[in-house]
Amino acid sequence: MLTPHPRAVAHPAAVQHTQEDSMTASQTAPDLTRRIALVAGATRGAGRAIARELGRAGAVVYCTGRSTAGVPSDYGRPETIEETAQLITAEGGTAHPVVVDHLDVDAVEALVARIDAEQGRLDILINDIGGEAYVQFGTPLWEYDLDAGRRLLDTALLTHLNTSACALELLIRNPGGLVVEVTDGTRAYNAAHYRETVFLDLAKTGVDRLAYAQGHELAAHGGTAVSVSPGWLRSEMMLDHFDVTEETWRSVAEANRGTSGVVPPYEFVISETPAMLARGITALAADPDRARWNTRSTSSFELAAHYDLTDVDGSRPDAWSFITAMEDTPVEELDVDSYR
Repeated sequence: MLTPHPRAVAHPAAVQHTQEDSMTASQTAPDLTRRIALVAGATRGAGRAIARELGRAGAVVYCTGRSTAGVPSDYGRPETIEETAQLITAEGGTAHPVVVDHLDVDAVEALVARIDAEQGRLDILINDIGGEAYVQFGTPLWEYDLDAGRRLLDTALLTHLNTSACALELLIRNPGGLVVEVTDGTRAYNAAHYRETVFLDLAKTGVDRLAYAQGHELAAHGGTAVSVSPGWLRSEMMLDHFDVTEETWRSVAEANRGTSGVVPPYEFVISETPAMLARGITALAADPDRARWNTRSTSSFELAAHYDLTDVDGSRPDAWSFITAMEDTPVEELDVDSYR
């Protein structure tokens, strides 16, 4: 996520397959054997990375999305939900791809009924449907297409509500359940910053508030809810949008240092792969003391620091501190390595 520039119109929530394939010995996945997970929005990006990491740790993962072989969603991307499941099973995990539109409550109820029938429990719910593809950047509310704005709110917030409303009764059947709401921006950052458009601002702060509210209701059942924000992710969509690859992104961004109006902007050097977010969420899910995070807002960086994790290149990007520092210091004068 992390959309500090109106020109960053693609959904920065993905990662190419090769970015997630290596993990150092110090980052061995926690043990989630016999845990049942539902990752809503696992077709690509952060959702795919989280699903893969949970699968690596031994969880049985139900992966949902709208894009299936031969029938892409209106995102128009090539990734499919079947691919996500194939990646998990190829790594020795167990995955069930399910085509679901989470705006369709009947479909979500059927999904939860299937998980109940097949597994009898749900331990981890990841709500990672974003909706950034529907953002109209640089457009004030009085000029915004209301249908597009409602589409963004529906996709980015109502899908989360629908999924939790249908799934929480199964999740609280056993104590220790975890709900992770993936959003854009920490609670502290969003409280002090307008997030580009009224609809995006409402959607992303609403998702965080949803985690806070769910945490209060889950606490009595031994459950935990937390909102988690990645930094600026190098997604399939973002790499394509900037016309760079995982091999070229940094050199191209470095070459744009001190130059305005170019893509990718220099500040893309603080970007991270979704693997860091996925590793942090997986460690959180396996933490016997995860209730300490209940109702909180956190970030991929904070989770990585707490659980001693890094991104795939061994760095630990602190994107939100870097973006905040840009407010007082010209970006070309910042030492990016001190934020990685």
